[in-house]
Amino acid sequence: MNGTPAVFLDRDGTINVATVRDGKPYPPDSLAELKIVPGAVAAIGALRRSGYRTIVVTNQPDVATGKQRRETVEAINRVLMSELILDDIRVCYHVDADGCSCRKPKPGMLLEATRDWNIDLARSFMIGDRWRDVEAGRAAGCRTLLIESGHNERRAEPDFSVMSLVEACQIILNVSELAG
Repeated sequence: MNGTPAVFLDRDGTINVATVRDGKPYPPDSLAELKIVPGAVAAIGALRRSGYRTIVVTNQPDVATGKQRRETVEAINRVLMSELILDDIRVCYHVDADGCSCRKPKPGMLLEATRDWNIDLARSFMIGDRWRDVEAGRAAGCRTLLIESGHNERRAEPDFSVMSLVEACQIILNVSELAG
């Protein structure tokens, strides 16, 4: 065991409320639409106090397709960094067709953060609300937690299924106590 454990978090639908259209989640269209999920500040604070790095890994393909401005994504991320006191936010602005290594379900953002922050992936977790998050976490070597959101899309089996970010963080803290 070398390195620090981390909790990697998806952004939209995990730490902030996503707009759901036709069963699929979308990011807030503007800073004014940003709503942090209930309990996120306390839950992420508890993870940090327990020694976890907290790193957001988020796909933002709407920038590449012209549906969202990069400045809006960055403004939302600044608010999240400040209010949730996160260690880092990693963003992939690509679409699937770009074939990049950073777009979830590929683990590129997690692996890059691991190198930069000296993360121990075997003691780390990935929390998200979509199959892409689960598969990225699994590919990186993390345990995975899926926030059951009822999205109308394919599913990947996580290590833990939960109903909220708060429940996910409680499970992580309980697993850590048992291991530690």
